[in-house]
Amino acid sequence: MNIYVGNFSYDITGDDLQAAFGAFGHVKTVKVIRDKYTGESKGFGFVDMPNKTEAQAAMLGITEIKGRRITINEARPEARNNFWPAKQGSSRRSNTHRRERRY
Repeated sequence: MNIYVGNFSYDITGDDLQAAFGAFGHVKTVKVIRDKYTGESKGFGFVDMPNKTEAQAAMLGITEIKGRRITINEARPEARNNFWPAKQGSSRRSNTHRRERRY
């Protein structure tokens, strides 16, 4: 089960998450999301626990890490990032519709 962990302190490391969730069972992977330019934590991450019962126990049992109250939910599947809408005809005007300036 993939678990979203949010609102934690920026100094939390993967080892801190591993220790907190490891107390409830086997932790497969831990990922702290970092800014791609600065490398600093964004204050959220993901923990993957293969045993659903252990994962649910951790979700109910952990309320704070290093004195800060955290948010824990089952992670949703990653949404596709479609910047451009599907083409249903040209939404942009072609150059023939623009008037040329005449001086």
